[in-house]
Amino acid sequence: QVQLVESGGGSVQAGGSLRLSCVASGYIPNCMGWFRQAPGKGRETVARIYTSNRNTHYTDTVKGRFTISLDNAKNTLYLQMNSLKPEDTAMYYCAAASSPFCFNAMYNHWGQGTQVTVSS
Repeated sequence: QVQLVESGGGSVQAGGSLRLSCVASGYIPNCMGWFRQAPGKGRETVARIYTSNRNTHYTDTVKGRFTISLDNAKNTLYLQMNSLKPEDTAMYYCAAASSPFCFNAMYNHWGQGTQVTVSS
């Protein structure tokens, strides 16, 4: 079992930066990721990381702008977001999955989310 709590969201202007944090308690599975959902839109995978070897995957729209990382000592997952765009506006969620493959895993554990708003 793992419990996840996100923080770090806020309101910024286009081109700005934010760093989201996800503090994990309990057993940390092999896969962790960041997802987002905007009003009227489906849930979108943003980035995923293997907690074992820290290999990462990003959706095309955030490549080169976002960085997912994990600090095992602090049991904290991060999402560094640079060059933010209005289309990045969404509720961002941290999630975890037990799977040998993280790219298409079923993420069973979710945090409550943190809102990111990017103004033009």
